[in-house]
Amino acid sequence: MTNDKIWLSSPHMGGTELSYVNEAFATNWVAPLGPNVTGFEQAIESYLGDDVHVAALSSGTAALHLGLILLGVQAGDEVLCQSMTFSASANPIVYLGATPIFIDSEMTTWNLCPIALEEAIIDRLAKGKKPKAIIAVHLYGMPYNVEAISAVAQKYAIPILEDSAEALGSTYKGKSCGTFGNLGVLSFNGNKIITTSGGGALVTPTEDLKNKAVFLATQARDAATHYQHSEIGYNYRLSNICAGIGRGQMEVLADHVANRRNMNSFYKELLQPYDFVTFLTEPTTAYYSNYWLTTIRIHPELAPKGTSAEGLRLALEKENIESRPLWKPMHLQPVFSDCPYYGKDVAEHLFATGLCLPSGSNLNDSDRQRIATSIRSYFE
Repeated sequence: MTNDKIWLSSPHMGGTELSYVNEAFATNWVAPLGPNVTGFEQAIESYLGDDVHVAALSSGTAALHLGLILLGVQAGDEVLCQSMTFSASANPIVYLGATPIFIDSEMTTWNLCPIALEEAIIDRLAKGKKPKAIIAVHLYGMPYNVEAISAVAQKYAIPILEDSAEALGSTYKGKSCGTFGNLGVLSFNGNKIITTSGGGALVTPTEDLKNKAVFLATQARDAATHYQHSEIGYNYRLSNICAGIGRGQMEVLADHVANRRNMNSFYKELLQPYDFVTFLTEPTTAYYSNYWLTTIRIHPELAPKGTSAEGLRLALEKENIESRPLWKPMHLQPVFSDCPYYGKDVAEHLFATGLCLPSGSNLNDSDRQRIATSIRSYFE
C-alpha cells in the first residue's frame, strides 16, 4: 500500500475541461469575457433553475463583496453574519467599512441560529442601528434552516446574502441552495465541489442586478468611447480560460455530489460502532446536502480517556492523511475580537470537538482502506 498524500478535498477533473481551455487558446479568447464565460454562466443558471441569473467572478469573496454593495451596505453600517464560517464570509463587510455582528449556530444544522439572530436584531434596533443585511451560510454543504431564517429576515425587512460557497448541489425542499436569499454566492476554489482553479459567482434574481454586478466587476467603466468612470469598480470578472474549466466541471457536478455523499455513507458505516462520534447530518428529508466535507464530533464525555478530535487529526497526519478542525468561529478570531456577538456557545463547542474528514470525490477504495485502518487504529 502506498503512502501518497490523501488530501481533505482536492480538485477532480472530469476530462472535458481541457477541450474548452484549448478552444479558448485556439480562438485567442483569454480575457475576462468570451464564449466560455457565457457558457459557464448559462450552465449554472440551468442547474440552479428558478429563473436566476449568474455573474461569473474571480472568487467567492469577490461575489460576497459585490453582493454587499448591491444590497446597499456602506461604511458605518452593520451586517449580521454567521460566526461559524470561513473568514471570507465576514471580510468583505470590513472592506466596506461596515461592522460585522456575529451570530451563534444552532446544533441541528450547525448554521445560523434563528433565535440568536432575532435577539441580535432586536438589540441592535434598541441601540438605534438597523442591520443592513444578513449573511447566512450553508456550512459544509448543509442547508441552513431556510424557513426560520427567512421568516426572521422578512419580519424585520432585512435582506439575506446567501453564502452557498460550499453548497453547490445541495437543496432544501427540492430547491437549489444559492437561490433562497436576495442574492446568492458560489465558490469554485480548488477544494470546492467543482473548481475553476479559482473563481466564484453571484446569483441574482434579475438580469439588471447581474448586469450591475458585471459592470462593477469590470472596473465600472461607463458606456463611452473613452475610459470614463462614475463609480468605483473592481477587477473581479472570471477569465475565459478558467470559465472553460468550469464548463467541463459542470458536466460532472452530479457525479461529484454522488461521490461526496458516498464518502459520507462510508464514514457513517465505519464509525457506527463508536457511540462517542456523531455527524453533521440532514435533520429531515427537506434537507439534501452535497456533503462537501464529512464532519464529525468526538464527544469528550463519552469518548475513551485521551481520545479527541485533535488526537484523531494528528493520528491521520502521521499516516499522511489530511483532516482539518472545523472553522474557528469568527467571534473568537483576533481580528474580530471587538465585534458584537449574540448567542450562546454552540459554535465554540462545535469547534472544540469537531473534525473535517477527507471527502474528495476522487478518493478510491485504496484511499478508503487507508483511512479506515488509521481511524480504527486510533480508536482501538
